[in-house]
Amino acid sequence: NHKAFHLKYRKPIQGNKYGREEEIYQCEDCTGCPYAEKCKRGKGNRTVRINKELTAMHEEVLENLESIRGAFLRMNRSIQSEGTFGIVKNDHDYKRIQRRSMKRVKLEIYLIAIGQNLNKYYHKRTRQQEIA
Repeated sequence: NHKAFHLKYRKPIQGNKYGREEEIYQCEDCTGCPYAEKCKRGKGNRTVRINKELTAMHEEVLENLESIRGAFLRMNRSIQSEGTFGIVKNDHDYKRIQRRSMKRVKLEIYLIAIGQNLNKYYHKRTRQQEIA
């Protein structure tokens, strides 16, 4: 609605080890704005948080994806199966992890990997017996 945003303050990003900051901008005046209901949630003026490092990374990712090399890699990935992961997902109908803590997630992944290895071993042994 042709209102300017001004820098209100900078604050460090919580949990970030590298000292990155985000900037909080606030609209100068939202009273009487016809877009206020759709634009903001609270009662005050509209605020926007911007992380310049993250924005730069997003731009780099989009640039890489839209390049010729990125298009080739995307096309190649859609053609190729992802090996064992594709087998586990499609053939064994394993779609998602059921556990919640990191320790239990690792345990579940290990069990899936052991099952996959046993399956490969079994099929390899049966093929060797058929040949002999």
